[in-house]
Amino acid sequence: MLLDRSAKAPLVMFSVEGGVDIEEVAERTPEKLIRHHVDALQGLSRDEAIEIATAGGADADVVEGVADALLALYEVWLAEDATLVEINPLIVTPGTAGEAGGREVRALDAKVSLDGNALYRHPENQGLSDAENEDPIERRAREQGVQYVKLDGDIGILGNGAGLVMSTLDVVALAGGRPANFLDAGGGSDAAKIRQAVELILENDSVKAVLFNIFGGITRCDEVAKGLIAAFAEIGAGGDGIPFVVRLDGTNDVAGRELLAQAALPNVHPAKTMNEAAEMVVALAAGKSVGVGA
Repeated sequence: MLLDRSAKAPLVMFSVEGGVDIEEVAERTPEKLIRHHVDALQGLSRDEAIEIATAGGADADVVEGVADALLALYEVWLAEDATLVEINPLIVTPGTAGEAGGREVRALDAKVSLDGNALYRHPENQGLSDAENEDPIERRAREQGVQYVKLDGDIGILGNGAGLVMSTLDVVALAGGRPANFLDAGGGSDAAKIRQAVELILENDSVKAVLFNIFGGITRCDEVAKGLIAAFAEIGAGGDGIPFVVRLDGTNDVAGRELLAQAALPNVHPAKTMNEAAEMVVALAAGKSVGVGA
């Protein structure tokens, strides 16, 4: 049971080919893999579950048991805000079909993936994460209420709003760069939150350059500038020599650029457009010099 994002609907997948990865079944014998989208408003009905079990090739004497398992999966998936609930293998116990004490369906192993964005609704699940194997920067960001995901590149990214950050990642990649993180400072970010974000980005030793792409709507560009100045004052001028490209546009952008100009921060490069900012930060990450933007 999982979420099919392309179909925007819950998806049940069932196969009698147990003990192997479902991807193998889909590639090798696709006819043995049943895929059934569920109407999220109606939920998974017993009739649907029986149809799935039957179409998937479950023996007649265990169809009801498979249907029970499917209904339980859907109940858990929905109640726990899961992105995936899987039983593999689902076994059939020995016995004689049609007789008392006959064959039964049992879950032998299971996997559950929870949606981290919904954990606030499930405080009882907060302690289930594997803290030992969790990235320490991501853990600290979550504790601070910052949306941060560590990536494999060397260019730190900060924006305000998930859509803008995703666009920034794409533009940097198109310019030949490799983003080191996704960091959404959110709308209305003040100086303290910007300072916090800078510290998080620079905790990643792989970062060679940082791009701030801010569009001021709720967020005021002068507050972003103050946060950057404050962060540099705390962590040391120039962020240990790591260059920053800053693109400010929108609410109080002129005031923000003036504050940065007055502070004369070392290694801070203003950019006028997102494309220009991306090209500059990619060049700086590669150790090249760049001209000063307007």
